[in-house]
Amino acid sequence: MRIAMAQITSGTDPAANLELVASAAHTASDGGADLVVLPEATMCRFGVPLGPVAEPVDGPWATAVSEIAARHEITVVAGMFTPDDDRVRNTLVIARPDGTRLSYDKIHLYDAFGFAESRTVAPGEDPLTFAIGDVVVGVATCYDIRFPALFTELASRGAQLIVVPASWGAGPGKVHQWEVLATARALDSTTFVAAVGQALPADSAVRESSAPTGTGHSQLTDPFGSVVAAYDEGVHIGVHDIDTRAVEKARSTLAVLNNQRPIRPASAPMTTEDLTT
Repeated sequence: MRIAMAQITSGTDPAANLELVASAAHTASDGGADLVVLPEATMCRFGVPLGPVAEPVDGPWATAVSEIAARHEITVVAGMFTPDDDRVRNTLVIARPDGTRLSYDKIHLYDAFGFAESRTVAPGEDPLTFAIGDVVVGVATCYDIRFPALFTELASRGAQLIVVPASWGAGPGKVHQWEVLATARALDSTTFVAAVGQALPADSAVRESSAPTGTGHSQLTDPFGSVVAAYDEGVHIGVHDIDTRAVEKARSTLAVLNNQRPIRPASAPMTTEDLTT
């Protein structure tokens, strides 16, 4: 399959950000892509109140994303925010060219490096995979990339490609961590991992805020941990081919999914059988 990674910088106006989605989908479609992945928080960047912009997945913003997907005959994955009582959900909308939509709510919330996402965002619970032709695609969002169990679970559900829209927080060593984590998760799950981040904001006030507003450095990694494509910090849209036969080869050669064994927690009591085996 052919995938486009759209490293953009979204602003605070959801309508203006739809134009970024449309432009990315147009570029991706012209390049023959089956899928275009935009970052987390494409609907509205972090650092501003999210409740006022949140909409349900059947609301106007996600409907417009679906119209873009249908117009360009391409699947679009983009980050948005959906309502959840007094908080919101950090949601990925998956808009398919036939007009159908799926969604994934970020499971692991970014309560780290001095930022508390859980104050305003409610966690999701359910992993998600979907198919584009014969290719099974899993989804994760930003901080999820630090949790390998999610990626191995997606692989166990058949994922050959896992897309990770993100708005990575800046700071010492953070870009290096992002690159290492993207590579590690590809190796853990023996899948392609397309980690697509917000570009580094041009506005210094946004760039230097405590909110995770993006560092760029999107990366496509193959199931053996080789980097297929790596971007710098700026705005960039690239189209890349993925040969899923590499997934089959990795799973027969590296075989970490088949070789993994359950690990008993330290709190689990020893049994007589344990002592005699």
